Amino acid sequence: MNLSGKKILLGITGGIAAYKTPQLVRLLIKQGAQVRVVMTPDAHHFVTPLTLATVSRNPVLTDFYDENGSWNNHVDLALWADLILVAPLTANTLAKMAQGLCDNLLLAVYLSAKSPVMLAPAMDLDMYQHPAVRINIETLKAFGHQVIPAANGELASGLSGEGRMPEPEELLQHVLYHFLSKKSLQGKRILITAGPTFEAIDPVRFIGNHSSGKMGVALADELAMRGASVTLVCGPSSIQSTHPSVNRINVTSANEMYQAAVEIFKDSDAAILAAAVADYMPADISSSKIKKKEDKMTLQLIKTPDILASLGKIKNKKQVLVGFALETDDEEKHAIEKLKKKNLDFIVLNSLNDLGAGFKHDTNKISIIDRNLKVIRYGLKSKSEVALDIADYLETVLKKVQG
Repeated sequence: MNLSGKKILLGITGGIAAYKTPQLVRLLIKQGAQVRVVMTPDAHHFVTPLTLATVSRNPVLTDFYDENGSWNNHVDLALWADLILVAPLTANTLAKMAQGLCDNLLLAVYLSAKSPVMLAPAMDLDMYQHPAVRINIETLKAFGHQVIPAANGELASGLSGEGRMPEPEELLQHVLYHFLSKKSLQGKRILITAGPTFEAIDPVRFIGNHSSGKMGVALADELAMRGASVTLVCGPSSIQSTHPSVNRINVTSANEMYQAAVEIFKDSDAAILAAAVADYMPADISSSKIKKKEDKMTLQLIKTPDILASLGKIKNKKQVLVGFALETDDEEKHAIEKLKKKNLDFIVLNSLNDLGAGFKHDTNKISIIDRNLKVIRYGLKSKSEVALDIADYLETVLKKVQG
């Protein structure tokens, strides 16, 4: 899945998130796209045209005329593009677009556009929630433009909330979704589990782990992008899917995840269990908060349901079941034992000994081991790129199993 031959015109307006755009350009070009950049004058305060010209390999335009007096034809620029992406989009330029104002080159290109338009608003949280801004966003949606929701997090003002421009990797995924034409997994139903599980001790405390859910969510997005009908059963995680068709079911405990997974797997072509499910849960859950009294407290634990093993017992010959193994010692040996014991078609192994792999990182380093004990080792990559590798391998196995 790449953007080979696609022409993307990136519009950059004067917001602090503009500092992320060189990375966005680099990612688009890495996927094979041609990128041209048009900036508003205020955008120069946050990122330099020289930087963007270097990474895009094209001159960066701001004015209607260049330094030699030659006209930068806004109509030609608009007709050149297969997609116009404006990121970041400030409240000011958002309002001008909604009202059809045209006082700079970027707005002239926008008003001349015949290609689809994708917008990534970015501003402080109170601005983003202002009624005037919300009306302008709805107006642009009514024009048929795709508006990427702002992310939630720390803002330049020091406040925290909705208003951040999504990270370049997420914006890239939106562009990939837009251009995807080959639905290689169309008609396939795939179950993904992701995130941790929390096993209650009392109404306040729980046993959990450090899983963020990033890997499972990235897998769900990648498979949905390929046309699969994806159900994501996710434990407590703030990571959100970027693909609109992913059906997310939120659960908390291992028992809840078990019940959902067993039911959904019956009608699935494949399942990838990427969740970090707790191995044990308290034998008794207190109905009220346990008070601190003694210096020591004994907590009796019992095993949680083994979701992967349960699915391995009920899977048929045309279903594909994939597990994950996160190990610290004798990694391949333990992964192979899990592969055989739980009737998996292949297992994805990652080690906590590898720098940048495992919980909470944006990267991962995996090996895939199949039924014939063939091992494919991959380098350290972003989790979205790892998801692509796993999805490619899943497609190969599905074709063998289902013909």
